[in-house]
Amino acid sequence: MSDGDLARTVDELARRVAALEDELAIYRVLARYGPLVDSGSGTEAAALWTADGEYDAGVGQWTGPEAIAGMVAGRGHQGLIHAGAAHVLGGVPHVVIDGDIAVAVAYFHLHRRSGDEFRVWRVTATRWDLVRDGTTWKVARRVNRLLDGSEEARQLLRDGVLGTADWGGGAGED
Repeated sequence: MSDGDLARTVDELARRVAALEDELAIYRVLARYGPLVDSGSGTEAAALWTADGEYDAGVGQWTGPEAIAGMVAGRGHQGLIHAGAAHVLGGVPHVVIDGDIAVAVAYFHLHRRSGDEFRVWRVTATRWDLVRDGTTWKVARRVNRLLDGSEEARQLLRDGVLGTADWGGGAGED
């Protein structure tokens, strides 16, 4: 192998490792959400978002970390977690990264305690638009839609996986 071939191989491997590190970092952002909100750690959960980040849960909308932390501290959420609840990431998210922006699509399940058992209460299609903030990834926008048979929920999944929607971040596959 020539010096030029070796240099190209090392550059390619460095690029591939950086892409894997970005994808892993995004998985970690998504995976942190559930344990943080289920533990009532609103400030820490809200820190996953950018300063002007949006969360559209379909049952309410919040903009900015202070509002998102307030949602976690609110009576509705506190009642839910004190009765027993778990926000569970369903499977491996589909992630598309384009430079300093990314789109992740995933399912989220909300489990509620019922006696000695837990039951799935809600399942949502969830789209996360993320931006690189220095060396970390932050949520610019998160949109949840209940998988209730609606076209809107199916479209959210379709657009996220096929990369056909531009929702502020614009990341997607061509």
